Amino acid sequence: MKRHLTAREAGLMSCHVCGQLAHIPADRAALLRCPRCRAPMHLRKPASVSTTWALIIAAAVLFVPANLLPMMTTSSLLGRQQDTIMSGVVFLWQSGSWPLAAVVFFASIMVPLLKIIALAWLTVTVQRRSRRSVMQRTRLYRIVEFVGRWSMLDIYVITILVALVNFRGLATIEAGPAAIAFGAVVVLTMFAAMSFDPRLIWDPLTESGKPATHV
Repeated sequence: MKRHLTAREAGLMSCHVCGQLAHIPADRAALLRCPRCRAPMHLRKPASVSTTWALIIAAAVLFVPANLLPMMTTSSLLGRQQDTIMSGVVFLWQSGSWPLAAVVFFASIMVPLLKIIALAWLTVTVQRRSRRSVMQRTRLYRIVEFVGRWSMLDIYVITILVALVNFRGLATIEAGPAAIAFGAVVVLTMFAAMSFDPRLIWDPLTESGKPATHV
């Protein structure tokens, strides 16, 4: 792959808030503030890998109760019923709402799980200073960031169901403990994606010894 000159090699760094460029100080340990907005500037996000790992592990731990504990409890004249995410998917599938079942399964189970796996893989390859598939890993990071906002679909479905059912007075639906764990998984994976610095993917290429191309 043709290597281009990076901002760091040119002695520059960019402000994450306003995009202002500034020269890298001679003492890289010194705290530099943006000359325009006074925000702290860093060559790379501080403690990016360790923070991302901590958030990934916490999300992976909470992913278990999010799928094993009841997501919602339905109370009616016929009794009381508790449903997990998977039992809700099975009910929707058996009742003929297979498109909705597929959407809930993909958004509530597959997306959080794949996000955790993808972020873990990105972090491992960054730690190993891998120079392989940098473009593919960068695209994967963009996908993880993009789908993160849609991971709360299950919570939205429960909220709508609670509002509709309670409004009609047919039954009462309450969110279960899995809803809290699931929401925490979504938030933690979003923070993990935010704490991960994608520039770390490209850093090993600058250490390859190949001359950079000036544009």
